[in-house]
Amino acid sequence: MTHAPWAVVDIDGVLADVRHRVRFVEQRPKDWDAFFAAAPLDPALAEGLAAVVEQVDLGHAIAYVSGRPERCRADTIAWMQRHGLPPAPLHLRRDDDRRPARQTKLQIVRTLERTAPVALVIDDDSAVVSAMRAAGYEVLHAQWMDGGTDGVDASPAQEALFEAQEIEGRT
Repeated sequence: MTHAPWAVVDIDGVLADVRHRVRFVEQRPKDWDAFFAAAPLDPALAEGLAAVVEQVDLGHAIAYVSGRPERCRADTIAWMQRHGLPPAPLHLRRDDDRRPARQTKLQIVRTLERTAPVALVIDDDSAVVSAMRAAGYEVLHAQWMDGGTDGVDASPAQEALFEAQEIEGRT
């Protein structure tokens, strides 16, 4: 039996609106415990939910790939269930993994590709988007959390997330 092609979907900034909790990582020192503890309160982003439905309708298998640490698994699954997302494999960062998200996620996507082709990657992080495109993957750059910013004039929330994902290897 062949496996359906993968649609790889990020969570923070794609499915989950993290703006209410970015304040915890904009400060010094960053309060990572509070940042992740507030994740269950994230509103869903309608555009992200619609993108998942579209990929399912296209016959793609969903795989959620997030820079969230493994310790957030139960909260993340509960949040996804509450927002009606289809059950699918959830790949999270090891708790001790501090590599940039572009490296962590690319490794996960390459592993998924061993089981089926990757049809699409959906992510909001411009460095992840660039790395995926450079590796030959089709990417939808999710820019809906901050009103469609092209990354040039990123909002404070996007800048804080970028620093967390790419410099500190945290989300």
